[in-house]
Amino acid sequence: MTSVLIAVAGRHGTTTEIGEEIAGVLRRELPGADVEVRDAADPGELQRFDAVVVGSAIYMGRWLPVARHLVETHRAQLAAVPLWMFSSGPLGDPPRPVDDLTEVTALGTSVGARDHTVFSGRLDPSDLRWTERLAVRAVHAPAGDFRDHDAIRTWAREVAAALAT
Repeated sequence: MTSVLIAVAGRHGTTTEIGEEIAGVLRRELPGADVEVRDAADPGELQRFDAVVVGSAIYMGRWLPVARHLVETHRAQLAAVPLWMFSSGPLGDPPRPVDDLTEVTALGTSVGARDHTVFSGRLDPSDLRWTERLAVRAVHAPAGDFRDHDAIRTWAREVAAALAT
């Protein structure tokens, strides 16, 4: 049986929801697989998983510290298993900002990630703290749900296909 960890880091639930959507596809495509979605701050014992997906929301062009910490702290374990990474965050149509994610790319390269992809996110101003609302207004970020669920499911099927071989 294949066991897959999907470790997510986010602030308002969008990244976790993307992780859950990926998990649903993996469970359908890999019957009998044990697929767990966990907070990146508490991923459990990594050595018990055959593969890992790490996802983080993007803020100011960077992954959240807890996601970076997970990868940096567990480099050896992550390098020893198939690893995929995703980021969530750009908003609008077309998605903005399309940040330079050099740091995330370098992090993935350092542990041999098979792929890193970026999914558009969701912004609900009612979920934000007042400081976040100020920042959103300052950069004129559009409110709404911009996630492309077809793209998420397609990417998850690619991960499943790689695991099935």
